[in-house]
Amino acid sequence: MNLTDLETTARALVAPGKGILAADESHGTIAKRFQAIGVESSEENRRAYREILFTAPGLGESISGVILFDETIRQMAADGSSFVEVLRRQGILPGIKVDKGVQPLAGFPGDKVTEGLDGLRERLAEYAQLGARFTKWRAVIAIGDGLPSQTCLATHAHLLARFAALSQESGLVPVVEPEVLMDGSHSIARHLEVTEAALHAVFAALVEHRVRLEAMLLKPNMVLAGKECTAQARVGEVADQTMRCMRRGVPAAVPGLVFLSGGQSDVLATEHLNALNQLGRAPWELSFSFGRALQAPALKAWQGKLENAAAAQQALLHRARCNGAARSGQYSAALEA
Repeated sequence: MNLTDLETTARALVAPGKGILAADESHGTIAKRFQAIGVESSEENRRAYREILFTAPGLGESISGVILFDETIRQMAADGSSFVEVLRRQGILPGIKVDKGVQPLAGFPGDKVTEGLDGLRERLAEYAQLGARFTKWRAVIAIGDGLPSQTCLATHAHLLARFAALSQESGLVPVVEPEVLMDGSHSIARHLEVTEAALHAVFAALVEHRVRLEAMLLKPNMVLAGKECTAQARVGEVADQTMRCMRRGVPAAVPGLVFLSGGQSDVLATEHLNALNQLGRAPWELSFSFGRALQAPALKAWQGKLENAAAAQQALLHRARCNGAARSGQYSAALEA
């Protein structure tokens, strides 16, 4: 796939009224979510649950792409079709998470590093053969006393740039995710400061590694006060500060920003996305790449029972449509009814 094709794919992922469903939970993460509803995290239960998500009727009206996990891209639906084919039939582009998870950054207590560059070129070739059209790599940046270090930011920037360059080489659109966590008691001003610093480091590295900005997407966090901060920002302030940060740190050449929900409730994440799109013209499409904020209602409705499949699909479709409406600033509380 040439760079023009990659640019077309990137633009398709941020098509108006649509966004990305993140269904790339590791075994550990999905086990926690299943445990909360009393379901064992077996391979068959994971497969059955994700089939419910991917076969929701009309999902492609609001979802442009789905990020898969290594296990999931290899799995089949009950009719024998691969999940990649199931998504294609819905008009949805299949993607793949390619990082290997987070570990402590040696020598820098409290900082984390994402692993997975070893053997990545070969894995990307296999994923492309399996039908993936885009990739994702998540960097995790914590705010705390003396955190993050400059070394942490520089290390993540280098890794994200290497991932993105290798993805484009393999004919895959990279979704670059430098997530500054909302865990902690920091103010919204501190979250803005760290997010801006991370973006500057990441884009400097992307340019240095000759990544084609028009053929990638950014998956940023919204700018928020820490969960334990006593002064929580209003929806409008979150939108204002997030847009200020993005304008300072993201080149206009990038086709779109697919915001992560990062622990926000499903409704609040939608309200924030809606407010961002109500601010007026931006140089990028302002979209979403939500995991929990799309899936939580579906999981709650499913409860691991086959007879609840239709209710789970309706819960997913409802959240997808609400976020689709937020893409144009047309979401309102009335839609929740």
